Amino acid sequence: MVKNQVIVASVVSQGLGVRATAKKYGVSPAWVCTLVQRYRAEGPAGLHARSKRPRTNPAATSPLVEDRIVELRKELVDLGTDAGADTIHTLLEREGARAPSVSTIQRILTRRGFVTPAPKKRPKASYVRFTAELPNECWQSDMTHWHLEDGTGVEILTFLDDHSRLALTVRAYPTVSAETVRGVFAQTCALYGAPASVLTDNGAIYNAASRGGRSGFESDLMAAGVLYKHSRPYHPQTCGKVERWHRTLKGFLAKRPATTLGELNEVLEDVVRYYNDVRPHRGINRLTPSVAYRSRAKATAHTLIYEPHWRVRTDVVDARGHVTLRYLGKLRHLNVGWSYRGRSIRLFILDDVVTFATDEGEFIGETRLDPNRDYQPKGHGFR
Repeated sequence: MVKNQVIVASVVSQGLGVRATAKKYGVSPAWVCTLVQRYRAEGPAGLHARSKRPRTNPAATSPLVEDRIVELRKELVDLGTDAGADTIHTLLEREGARAPSVSTIQRILTRRGFVTPAPKKRPKASYVRFTAELPNECWQSDMTHWHLEDGTGVEILTFLDDHSRLALTVRAYPTVSAETVRGVFAQTCALYGAPASVLTDNGAIYNAASRGGRSGFESDLMAAGVLYKHSRPYHPQTCGKVERWHRTLKGFLAKRPATTLGELNEVLEDVVRYYNDVRPHRGINRLTPSVAYRSRAKATAHTLIYEPHWRVRTDVVDARGHVTLRYLGKLRHLNVGWSYRGRSIRLFILDDVVTFATDEGEFIGETRLDPNRDYQPKGHGFR
C-alpha cells in the first residue's frame, strides 16, 4: 500500500505524468491510471490490495442446491443413517438434480459447519479387502447387544450376504442361543437358498472349536453341503461387513427407541427395508443391496467331501452310571452302567458313534447317538 501511495502522490501532488511515473517506479501506465482513479473515487482506502478472485463464477453451486444439500444432511442425521457426501450426492441424482461432485458437497458441509475435519487415517490402500464374487457365495453372521428403552438387554442376530451387503435376516431375542442360530439359518435358507459358505467369529453359538467338538450349527452346514469358515480369535476385521452393518444398525436404533422386544423387531423390519431397498451403499458403487443381490446369478451350496469328525475325551462315570458328552450343541447323558460308577473311562467319538473303553483299553460298549434324546440308552456290546 505504501508504494501505491507514493505512485498516486507522484501524479496527484507532484504533477508527474502517468508514463513518467510508471517508468520511475517500474509499473505499467495502466496500473498508474487505475490507482489514481481509485484514489479519486474512494480516497486512501482505494489503495488497499484487492482480491483477484473473480466477482462471478458461472460454475458455482447455486444457493438452492446448497440449501437442498443441507436439508438432506439434516434428514439423514435425524433418520440415524449415513449422512456423508456420497449418500447426499446419490440422493440428489435420484431427485433428477444436477448434483455437485462429492468433494464439492463435502466442502459445502464443512463450510456450513456440519463436518469437522478429522485427522488423517490409515490409507485405504494398506487394507487387504475381499468380497465374494456372487450373491450367496458367502454369508456373514454375528450377534450384537442392544438395550430397550427401560435398559433391558437384548441380543440381535444377523445374517448378511457378503457380495451385495443384503441384510438377509435381522432379529432380536432376549438371548441368542445355538439353537436360535440353527433355526434362523434354516429359515434364511428357505427364503434365499442355501449359500456356498458361511463366515462367523468363534462364538459358542456358532462353533465348538474351544470345546474340541462340533456344534449343531456346524453339523447343519455339513449336512447342507455348506463350507464353514470362521475368523481367527481377536480379529473382527475378517467379519468386517457384518460388524459394519451393526454399527449402521445402531445408528438407526438410537433414533427410534423401543420399549418392548416386539416393538424392537418391528423397528428392525423397517430399518432393514430402508437399508436394503432405499439407502445407497458406498461399498457397492452406491447401489442398494437389493439391486446388487438381484443383479447376478446366485452361488449354491458346495458338494463337500465327507470329512469324519474324530475326538477323544476322558470322563468319570457318575453315581447313576452316566457320562456326559456335548453333541449338536446340547449336553447328552450316556448310559455306561452302574458297574463302572466312579471309574475313569475314555470315549472315542466318530461323528455320532461313541465307543467306550477303560483307561487300560478294555472295550466296554458302543452307542449311536440319537439327536432327539437327552438321556441315551445303552448300545451294543455292553455287559
